[in-house]
Amino acid sequence: MDTIASIFSFITTPVSWIIVQFHSLYGAIFGPDTGWAWGLSIVSLVVLIRICLIPLFVKQIKSTRNMQALQPKMKAIQERYKSDRQRQSEEMMKLYKETGTNPLSSCLPILAQSPFFFALYHVLSKIASGDEIGVLNQSLVDSARQAHIFGAPIAAKFTDSPEKVEALNASLTDVRIVTAIMIVLMSASQFFTQRQLMQKNVDLTVKTPYMQQQKMLMYIFPVIFAVMGINFPVGVLVYWLTTNVWTMGQQMYVINQNPTPGSKAQDQYLQRLVKSVVAHGEVRSRRKRTIVQMIVAKSTADRNDNERRFITGLAKAGLAAQADGTVIKSASAAAEAEGGGAAQRRQQPKRQSKSQRQSTATGSGTGTAKDSASETPAEKPSLQKGGTEGTRSKATGGKTAGSARQPKSGQRKGPQRPKHPSSKK
Repeated sequence: MDTIASIFSFITTPVSWIIVQFHSLYGAIFGPDTGWAWGLSIVSLVVLIRICLIPLFVKQIKSTRNMQALQPKMKAIQERYKSDRQRQSEEMMKLYKETGTNPLSSCLPILAQSPFFFALYHVLSKIASGDEIGVLNQSLVDSARQAHIFGAPIAAKFTDSPEKVEALNASLTDVRIVTAIMIVLMSASQFFTQRQLMQKNVDLTVKTPYMQQQKMLMYIFPVIFAVMGINFPVGVLVYWLTTNVWTMGQQMYVINQNPTPGSKAQDQYLQRLVKSVVAHGEVRSRRKRTIVQMIVAKSTADRNDNERRFITGLAKAGLAAQADGTVIKSASAAAEAEGGGAAQRRQQPKRQSKSQRQSTATGSGTGTAKDSASETPAEKPSLQKGGTEGTRSKATGGKTAGSARQPKSGQRKGPQRPKHPSSKK
């Protein structure tokens, strides 16, 4: 780690200068030799760096979403040219060029932070050894060596020997307890940030290898940071914990205000937007009008399920979204929404249970029996009036009568009651 940190020694001077400037501010409030003054100086360094990296973070979001959208096409290219690696690479680069996607853009914030991270590690290592570095003169180095955060010196590590910790006027137990807690918090914040991204801000309708990779990283990264954390000084752990908390808060803002299309977060955002539009009768902010405008610009087939539910929710409230992102009252939109719902209900009949199907079959059989029974009394008067004709018909049509089905002995004459479907034949 020291060798890697020495590579970025060229940036230690600006990093140490920024820390000294913040230390002069916080030292006037908390005291120059306190852990609060030096700890808050490191936290302020992180905040300043992350503010400068916001444009790269925006670029990272766009690149990540483009990569998610390109995953089906990338998979098709891999399957088509699986036997030709060179052609596969050429088609991939062509796809990136056509869509304006850079796969490395998603790593830009981490790569941009790396020099500052290793420079801070180099500065703290020199403080631990009592050497001057950058703009930190000997008096500032001695002041930093006396600074303790919850009893642990900012230059101490989990793996330091008892003699080295005693030289920093601290106990090994305090150092290991503080560093262990900070390592756990650092790994937990990393896991929660990645888990939040996977559960809420990923298009669940597209199953791609990218999602599996992100899921693996969700478990791998915290373990890597936990293993590496035992070699970090307390000041570096403060730096990394602060940047993880910043990333988590930044990610929560993006998920709530600019979610990925097709994700669970987008569904929740559009539901909130429908409630807001229905309550006020208009789209109240420019950013929200831009989102509505993007949804309206898509055809019905190109919209995802969340966007279709959004348009339907507006229609049920008697509102119609316009191409400029505004909404107007429309009675026809409400009628179409109700008609579409009724048609959908007609297309999906309710499924009957087994007992209901059996009762329906029994009811139809009983109705047939009643119809045949109602015809029997109507025939009896004609037989009584035409006795002679009945006798003649018996004489001449004996064969016909004989050919009719005769009831068995002991069986009731007339129409028979149909058997229950559940009874054995």
